[in-house]
Amino acid sequence: MRIRMKRLNVCAAAALCLTLVAGCGGSGTDSADGRITLEFLSLAWQKDSVDANKALVRQWNATHPDVQVKYVQGSWDNIHDQLLTSFEGGEAPDIIHDDAADLTDFANGGYLADLTKYLPKTLREDIPQASWDTTAHGEGTYGVPFLQEPRVLIANTELLEQAQVRIPTAEHPWTWDEFESVTKKLTHDENNDGKNDRYGVAWSMKEPVTQSVNLSLSTGGKIFRKDAEGKNEIRYDNAESAVAQLINRQVNKDRTAPRNGLGMSGSDTLPGFYAGRYAMLPLNFSYRQQVQQQAPEGFDWTVLPMPTGKGGLTQGTAPQTLSVSQDSKHKQAAVDFIAFLNQAEHQVQLARGDWLLPTSTTALKDPSLNTDKYGWKTGVSIAAHLSPSPVLGVRGYAEWKDKIATPAYQEYYNGAFGIAELRKRLAGDGTRILDRYQR
Repeated sequence: MRIRMKRLNVCAAAALCLTLVAGCGGSGTDSADGRITLEFLSLAWQKDSVDANKALVRQWNATHPDVQVKYVQGSWDNIHDQLLTSFEGGEAPDIIHDDAADLTDFANGGYLADLTKYLPKTLREDIPQASWDTTAHGEGTYGVPFLQEPRVLIANTELLEQAQVRIPTAEHPWTWDEFESVTKKLTHDENNDGKNDRYGVAWSMKEPVTQSVNLSLSTGGKIFRKDAEGKNEIRYDNAESAVAQLINRQVNKDRTAPRNGLGMSGSDTLPGFYAGRYAMLPLNFSYRQQVQQQAPEGFDWTVLPMPTGKGGLTQGTAPQTLSVSQDSKHKQAAVDFIAFLNQAEHQVQLARGDWLLPTSTTALKDPSLNTDKYGWKTGVSIAAHLSPSPVLGVRGYAEWKDKIATPAYQEYYNGAFGIAELRKRLAGDGTRILDRYQR
């Protein structure tokens, strides 16, 4: 999930573009003495994460004199377009850090190598099949899923205690109905002036599509399905729309969520959270780092699982991935380096540096991740329930998201029209877009 994009600067994006298009010498360059040099494009951006990646590159290079890895610093900003330019120009790096949402188009375009015959059995077995499903296209596997993050509730502990509500756990989460009731108890108009001074929850919906789609799995929905002919189609029935309808009620009827939150990013909601204006925030798991670093001294917060419906704790995810360019001259060597990065202890280093979760089942058992501090244990408990986002593998999704779903969800959450019109736009207008990609 690319929540990091908004935190990046123009210089980093420009540097990536120059590196990919003009600065690279092509994939898998060889020296006169036969030594291989592989280029590794990393999108790590936090200091701890960058340091961890560079340290692992140095460790590899120290023990593999014949296969050296050159670290190339990239940026999440516009990565799809920048990679496409590098692929078409024959200048793509050998090893590519991206996320699973990008792989469908690149695999379909023939730009990524099918890793099936290169992956070691130990790596295959240590990452669950649900994670591998996020990088599958047809019969091939086009990336190694290595970092993932669920959506969680970050909550003000003091306000929860004052309201005397049941504190949910991964073993006994709130239902969506219970969550709706809790937000009413947490919402207050202190002055009785008709304006709420505190809201039970703030939904940051500046980018509404991914979370709306992924959370629909918790109520048994799956917006993108295959028809009898194996083509993608869109359905938006009660199971798919249950969470969206709840958000609409909270904003427009119950007033337990502020309308102005709909135009905010996750980071935008944090000052109001620290000030006690919002009791809970549904945010991606990595936002815990910002809270830990920015919260006022003495501010007590906790991490809770998202509520559940028919689908339980299930929610969609598109993990970060490591892929190999189809043009790389040394695919096995590139996969060997990827396997090195994905050794369990190394995945733990990378996950902690980014405040994310590893996909490795061995790594998820690491004691440093199974601690209540900063909600790490809650995230680990949710990890087993993560499922491929319904958008993965859907050609035309990007156009549907930009042209149809984003404006439709934004208007619906703001109360501009009802659920019938939302269904018409998402499924009716949206299916026509998908059909163009499947002729």
